[in-house]
Amino acid sequence: MAGTRQGGARGWPWRSWSDLSEVERVDVYTRQSLYLLLWASLAFTLVGALPEADEVTPRLVAVLAAALVLGLLGTRALTAVADLYPAEGPLPWRQVGPLLAACAVAVAVVVTWAGDLRSAAGAGIWVVLAWSLGGLRGRIPSAVLLAVLTVLPAVVTTEWWAFAYGLVTGAFFLFTCRVSLWLLGVVTELDAARTAQSALAVAEERLRFSRDVHDVLGRRLSTIAVQAELAATLAGRGDERAAPRMLEVRGIAHEALREARELARGYRPTDLGQELEGARSLLRSAGIGAQVDVEGLDPSWHEPAAWVVREAVTNVLRHSSATTVAISYAGDVLEVRNDGAGGPVGDAGTDGSGLSGLRARLAPRGATVEVEHDPPSFAVRVRMPAPALTGAPS
Repeated sequence: MAGTRQGGARGWPWRSWSDLSEVERVDVYTRQSLYLLLWASLAFTLVGALPEADEVTPRLVAVLAAALVLGLLGTRALTAVADLYPAEGPLPWRQVGPLLAACAVAVAVVVTWAGDLRSAAGAGIWVVLAWSLGGLRGRIPSAVLLAVLTVLPAVVTTEWWAFAYGLVTGAFFLFTCRVSLWLLGVVTELDAARTAQSALAVAEERLRFSRDVHDVLGRRLSTIAVQAELAATLAGRGDERAAPRMLEVRGIAHEALREARELARGYRPTDLGQELEGARSLLRSAGIGAQVDVEGLDPSWHEPAAWVVREAVTNVLRHSSATTVAISYAGDVLEVRNDGAGGPVGDAGTDGSGLSGLRARLAPRGATVEVEHDPPSFAVRVRMPAPALTGAPS
């Protein structure tokens, strides 16, 4: 994340402003503003050296050359400090170290001078340190830098009031740098959060689609398996009813294909009435009796109830040897119970990915899923609390 932002800022001179993203524009604006303040402040302080220089002297040339070197080292350090945002990182000694060493040497030389040239050179060193390192993160680096900026003016000018000047001005410079880079970090993190939110929305939609595919195709394929097995049994006996059964299998396959297409297009609504009718038909084809009584279920819970019926009936066919299935609603609880747990077909008590996915889908609506496994009885109960009935999300 940080690398992308930094790379965009470094590559800016080769790209037009319109080609940059919003975050890259903020990055470029913040960095270029700090660079401009650094060099403009350095140039302004050196103007103080000109009144003393009626002619170009070796000392003046040395001051200008030193200012150029300190400016370049300061720009390099400022870039490294800005790269620390928004995440904290170790102190960039490779960029900060040479600047500190050059400033220490410059101060040692400047204190031996006198006059306006000494003050101008000292001020130049001060502004380079303030703008280049003002954005350093951490209490210790900030405190050390503020102490240096407080003491340096007094050392150069030998005036007692320079301590207060250095403290107040240094604190202002540090605050300006820190706030500018902090805002850059906030913008970068918000952009990263927006990107993550978009990716999460895509992942959630994929998960929803996979659950719908599991629910729709799982039930249809279970029906096909039951009908095909029955048709094979009838065909083995030479029963003429085998052919109509296979035609039913073909019809169910076409219906599954149609539902899959509607699901892919996002047009297929989940209807409780259709699910209950489909469950009756499916169970009847498998030779399983069905009892349905969901009177009193609030319409706002119809869609979640359809999910429950679809998943529970599919599990009955896949994992049980039930002869009867009862779907009922009473006391804010929807229950799907069968009498085939622990039978030879499978274990109806298996709490697999289907029920886990159902729990995840119902949890945001305030519903809870409970499983009762007491062979030969197995039940899935969904508690739909009354306060959520009028405010369940669609």
